[in-house]
Formats: sequence, structure tokens, C-alpha cells
Amino acid sequence: FDGMHRGHQALLATVMATARRQDHARAGLMTFDPHPLAVLRPDFPHQILMSPTERMELAATLGMDLGVIQPFDHALSQLSAEEFLHLLVEQLGVAGLVVGPDFALGRNRAGTLPVLSELAGAMGLSLTVVAPVNWLDKPVRSSIIRQHLRDGDVAEAAALLGRAYSVTGRIVEGDKRGRQLGVPTANLAVDPVFLLPGDGVYATHVHVLDGPAAGAYAGATNIGVRPTVDGLHHRVETHLLDYTPVTHAEELYGAGMRLDFVARLRGEKRFGSLDELVAQIHQDIEQARALFAAEP
Repeated sequence: FDGMHRGHQALLATVMATARRQDHARAGLMTFDPHPLAVLRPDFPHQILMSPTERMELAATLGMDLGVIQPFDHALSQLSAEEFLHLLVEQLGVAGLVVGPDFALGRNRAGTLPVLSELAGAMGLSLTVVAPVNWLDKPVRSSIIRQHLRDGDVAEAAALLGRAYSVTGRIVEGDKRGRQLGVPTANLAVDPVFLLPGDGVYATHVHVLDGPAAGAYAGATNIGVRPTVDGLHHRVETHLLDYTPVTHAEELYGAGMRLDFVARLRGEKRFGSLDELVAQIHQDIEQARALFAAEP
């Protein structure tokens, strides 16, 4: 359920409809933490789209009754499909499963749909398979969304997610280079487990989550290494449009911040001088303003 995209939402809608038809049944979601690939393929770096907690929060807003974040480790990965189903029944009282067409359960993904159908029948569980979801004739998959994000195509990713892609972190003190150039920025520290869109400049909806400046803003966000300035460290820097400090210039430090990516304005590039860079930044800001002004 990483990303909670339109395909996942179709699954949840089926779960809720199934539960509502039964007396005393509740619609529940289980997700793993960490992602199974982090355990099964530790040599293969795998970045996620949403934290398990964020998945549960979104599921609740969609109408799910309960959520379970199941710790995933090597021991759990070795359970057979039958053993895992018994675990679900004994610990959670599961009465039925709703799964996607490529779902498999248990050690080595041996619990394919035919196997699950047989096991569910023997255990008195219902099994519902939800058809693949397409959006505008395009398949909806987390892997496809990840590739769109790596390519910087946040608009296409948003279409498949059903909402803007977002990242959350804490604002940290930077080198104040933006302030020196007349365009101050908030530097966001993001856990490297989360996938960032490809390097470039983006129009973003900015949500400062706490502190004296808490609120919603429009923003222009740069992701990259700032090749014109130093080109050494990967950064996420956001200029908040029309933001005026409430107390003092450093009031944002330590505040939580969420960025919702609206559109990619351009790729990252090296400029011949700081004057050229500043001129382009102001063009980026005006382009972001125009995008936000055109929003319904």
C-alpha cells in the first residue's frame, strides 16, 4: 500500500463495501514496516512514497475502520501462506480478504491466488480479487509512480495517486545563501528512505506544520546540488511566496514542513554567474505564481 494510489483506493473501497454487508464486520488495512524489500533485499536500496503512519491516516480519511502496521522481519518472511492466514485469523479475527490480481502471500510468494482460494475455502474465509485499475488508459502501479517521480513528472504521478505527491521533514538551518541572494529559502531535511522527485525546480503547496509560522503557503522548491554555487550537497530548498516572519527570521528552524508538488518548472542547471541565477530564480517564482493563480 505504499503511495495509497488509485489502485489501492479501489481495494479499500471494496473492503469497506464488503464489511458493510456483514453484521459486526469492520474494514481493516494491514501494511508492513519496514517495506519487505528492505528485509529481503537489503543490498537493493528501496525508497518509499509514504510512511506507514501516513498510509493509516489516509486510510482513515477514506473511511477504513482500523489499521494494522505489522512489523516485518526475516522470521515473518519465512511463514508459509497457510501459517500467515492462521496468524491473521487468530490475532485479528479476519473473516475475509480483498486482494489485487498480482497478490501473493507467504514465503517466496508461494501463496498465489489459486493457493489462497483453496486455503480461504478450507478456513471459511471469503476472498475477493479486485481487477487492475487504469487511469486514463494507463496502469496504476507504485513502480510506475516512482519512475514518474524520478523523471520529475510530478503531474503524472499525481494523476495516478489521486492527489499531489508530498514529502515531509523538518526545516534546518542552511548556509543562508538564498538570503544573501535576496531569495531566502527554508531548507528541508528529508529522511533518505523517502523518494524525492528528480532534481529540478517545482511549484509547491507548502504546509508549515508547527511553530509561529504554521500555515499554508505557495512555494517554489529547488531539489538538487546547486551547481552554480557549490554542487556538493543534495538539498531541498523552498522559497515561500509572500511569507513574512511573524517573530524573527529564524522562526522556521525546527518546524515540520510538508511539500505538495504541483508542477515541475524546469530542470536544474548551471548558470554562468550569480546574476543569471538570481534572474532565473525570479522567473521561476513568477511562473509558480502564474500556476497558482490559474488554480480553481
